[in-house]
Amino acid sequence: MMTTSEKGILLSAPRATAPKSRWRSVGTLLLHAIAFVVILKMLFEIYLHLAAGEEPPSSSREKCPQVGPLVPSQQSPALSEMEEYLRSDKFRDDTVDRVAGAVRIPTQSYDDLGPVGEDPRWETLYGFADYLRSTFPLVHATLALEKVNTHGLLYTWKGTDANLRPTVLMAHQDVVPVAEATKDQWTHPPFSGFFDGKYIWGRGASDCKNNLIGILEAVELLINAGFEPKRTIILSFGFDEEIQGSQGASHLAEVLIQRYGKDGAAVIIDEGGGVASSWGSTFALPGVAEKGAIDVEIIVRMPGGHSSIPPAHNGIGVASELVTLIEANPYEPHFHAENPFLGLLECGNAYSPDFPSGLKKHLPWKEPSSPAKDKLALEAAREGDAIKYLFTTSSAVDIISGGVKTNALPERTRVLVNHRVNVGDQVSEVKVKITRLAHQVAAKYNLTVQAFNDDPEIPSSIKLNSGHNLEPAPVTPTMTEGVTPYGILSGTTRALYGESILMAPALMTGNTDTRYYWDLSRHIFRYGPGYDPEQGFGLGGIHTVDEKVSVDAHIAGVQWYSIFIRNMDEANLA
Repeated sequence: MMTTSEKGILLSAPRATAPKSRWRSVGTLLLHAIAFVVILKMLFEIYLHLAAGEEPPSSSREKCPQVGPLVPSQQSPALSEMEEYLRSDKFRDDTVDRVAGAVRIPTQSYDDLGPVGEDPRWETLYGFADYLRSTFPLVHATLALEKVNTHGLLYTWKGTDANLRPTVLMAHQDVVPVAEATKDQWTHPPFSGFFDGKYIWGRGASDCKNNLIGILEAVELLINAGFEPKRTIILSFGFDEEIQGSQGASHLAEVLIQRYGKDGAAVIIDEGGGVASSWGSTFALPGVAEKGAIDVEIIVRMPGGHSSIPPAHNGIGVASELVTLIEANPYEPHFHAENPFLGLLECGNAYSPDFPSGLKKHLPWKEPSSPAKDKLALEAAREGDAIKYLFTTSSAVDIISGGVKTNALPERTRVLVNHRVNVGDQVSEVKVKITRLAHQVAAKYNLTVQAFNDDPEIPSSIKLNSGHNLEPAPVTPTMTEGVTPYGILSGTTRALYGESILMAPALMTGNTDTRYYWDLSRHIFRYGPGYDPEQGFGLGGIHTVDEKVSVDAHIAGVQWYSIFIRNMDEANLA
């Protein structure tokens, strides 16, 4: 406690130094004034962003959080031996033989395949299943195998804790056909499984027998190392993904959803994006969403007659006019806030030294009503069609047919238009637009429009039908706070490839077998984890000649699956 005299000294001290104190007071006032101006400026900037419908500016790296490497804590001499074997020349030779053997079995899916059990072209899948059984004896001795709709392969490695939701790993057995006319264009025969010391060549080598074999190799090795999972592991291998999966994945998914219920799986990994370099950085790009799809069939019915007295416009001409109108009215680039490509742009903005300044000036943003998003979409679209269609609905006229004889006017002309629907848009919007364009042409030629109904075709009409309809996929969460499937995927990837690899969400423009699994899990990742630093993603020739896969990328994929399975098993995740 202070005495009265001590208080007096303190009270009298300011008077003794009054001039100096006054200057301090002036300085304090100036500092407060400067701070006040700064705060006003910040508030004004926030107001401008809010008025524009945007979020206030924040640290760009907060928009692209990165998790640290995640290494399984459970170790044993056998697991260490397994990891060493994966790095050995012996494993390299063994895995080349296994992938090549899978490629040599031509499991081609054709658009005109008949029912399973009736069309003999399905029967090559029996040989593929036999090959897997002989190649992976521990898998088939340890896991329960169910044959779903004859050729769907569903393996279950039952975990010791029934309260943990399973990990689901997917791939497909089938491949796109090799056109007879292209066989002589291949550097090595398409079903040879030829290995040149760096690549394994052949149809299916990278889409996606490499993933299927890699998953089975990882499981085989874990069994051999004495690993016993707490969390059930499911391997689900469809057989007609290349023709929309209606016979394979749809049946497999139905079994799993009935067995485990809605959101019954902790995570699903299927084929998809990989590791790629851009803007001076290297990104791992798991697909967390897919565009939607709709095929629109256009049928133009007009009177026939002898071609020696043709009208000014016959059915083929009118159909062509409608095709021209469709192509002249493309969909505009448009960002919706849920589009995962925005996440990749945010990551590029945050970390990449060569990120384009034209894009940088429009970032960060997230609010869907922001006018800035349209400017960003238009700027990003300048990067080329491969980028533009990540945030634009596409339309492509793929098939046209009409007429039966050179001297007879066509009475029925058919056009098929394929659309891939932008994330945030709906299939119904495509129907509205193409109906409006059809009405423009129909009015000109006095035709009736029959739009997306079950009525039979009538003369002098334009009929619109929709076959394949798929809304854009739900977007997988990419949260990293706490323990999340995306965080485990990210940590596994950075543990294997190093922290120079940046994780960013990606969008699939095509559709995978996961289209049937939406109800099984909210956490679906379309991801090919193999990566060869010298060859990039390590893939080539998907759906065309000279398909191949880098053996180093494939080996890295096997390592990734083995680590991911163990990381998921240890995760504090229901």
